[in-house]
Amino acid sequence: MHYFCAMIEYKEIAGGDLGIILMRRNPRARRYTLRVDSGRIYATIPRRGSEREMLSFINQQYGRLLRMLQQSPGRMLLDENTVLQSLTFRLQIKRTSLDNFYAGVKNGILHISCPLQTDFRDERTQQALWKLVEDTLRHEAKRVLPLRLNALAEKYGFRYAAVKITNSRTRWGSCTSRKNINLSLSVMLLPEHLVDYVLLHELCHTVEMNHDDGFWSLMNKVTGGKAATYRKELRRCKTTSSYFDNQIDA
Repeated sequence: MHYFCAMIEYKEIAGGDLGIILMRRNPRARRYTLRVDSGRIYATIPRRGSEREMLSFINQQYGRLLRMLQQSPGRMLLDENTVLQSLTFRLQIKRTSLDNFYAGVKNGILHISCPLQTDFRDERTQQALWKLVEDTLRHEAKRVLPLRLNALAEKYGFRYAAVKITNSRTRWGSCTSRKNINLSLSVMLLPEHLVDYVLLHELCHTVEMNHDDGFWSLMNKVTGGKAATYRKELRRCKTTSSYFDNQIDA
């Protein structure tokens, strides 16, 4: 698996108390989108959209955007010294003589090659690097998590309808009343035993939809009595929004 990433060009507009807003047009986008990332707002205009409508959308979401900026945790800076380990790969970033950003996974390492002149503190550079990391996490999550979920379901006798990999920024996973399970791609950034804890948590919801005594009794059964321990450990882990950004869609 290999990725190529060109630098994304943004137009800067003044947003008052919102600061400088970075705006771009994306011909593949279907709606107006606002994203808050590390204290900066990114605005995406769909193919048939206009800057005027985007500015109107920003004004409509002004209060919410201010709150999101205040709560934005800021992601870790990605550079040559970054240590990032996922369930199936670790990250390695290097400067090379190549004229753009390239990424590929080999022998359990996500290699990202950057031009020699790369400024890792530039926000557009961070956007490009995190996009490569996120794309790889999504690919690996789709490859690994459904198989792992199925193995745990067979081991403990659970039945579920379907599984979907999402980019949820608020929860690790969820289960619907129809037994459809959603898993955030950032589950891949958890330690292996907590990955299984999240999967088992959603599988238990196929039987017990609420977090009542019956649910936690079932969780203890499938985790060897360690449900409370794993739950506390998971709470100490970074939430998905610590890695990825907050988003508003029109």
